[in-house]
Amino acid sequence: MKYLFLGIILFSLQLKAQTLNKSSLIAESKLHQEKLNKDFLNEEESPLSEKDRAVFKGLDFFPINEKYIVQAKFIRTPYESPFTMATSTDRKSIYLKYGELSFKIDGKIFSLNVYQNQRLLSDPEYKDYLFIPFTDLTNGNETYEVGRYLDFSIPKSNTVILDFNKAYNPYCAYSGNYSCPIPPEENHLEIEIKAGVKKYYSPSSKEKKIN
Repeated sequence: MKYLFLGIILFSLQLKAQTLNKSSLIAESKLHQEKLNKDFLNEEESPLSEKDRAVFKGLDFFPINEKYIVQAKFIRTPYESPFTMATSTDRKSIYLKYGELSFKIDGKIFSLNVYQNQRLLSDPEYKDYLFIPFTDLTNGNETYEVGRYLDFSIPKSNTVILDFNKAYNPYCAYSGNYSCPIPPEENHLEIEIKAGVKKYYSPSSKEKKIN
């Protein structure tokens, strides 16, 4: 009976720890989105035109949803060759496939490739930086038609957290003055990822938001 009681206590503590961890991740998602809004108000950081920035009141996000904070398995893929990732302009963007992530949403298994920008390798600030461009079934409707991005870091283990609430638009979604990588076909998710930044509608544009 004594050991059964201790087992129940330990199980309860584990559940509580998992709940606290999930709450912490949700709070982190919220802080990330708040910082993104602040950056868009910063003249040096923002991709918005001066006219749009003057009336900017915040990006349109999906409600933060713990469903899209998933545990993923990371697999390093050595011996890959650098390749040219298509961009929205004629600019050449050289990347290396660094690894793969596999995860479940709604009981279905999905995978995404993780890339390393070869130009940034010489910059110490980005020595651990990895990049996940992806598309899903919301593109062109609720989200930017070209796709969205996730930032990632070289993991220290083969189990990582992938938070789609942090998904953001390429700067090309806000201005034609940028050259943005286009997500490769193999990074298409056959599911609606209702998390992260939604499609942007410029106040100065004739395109209207459909509720």
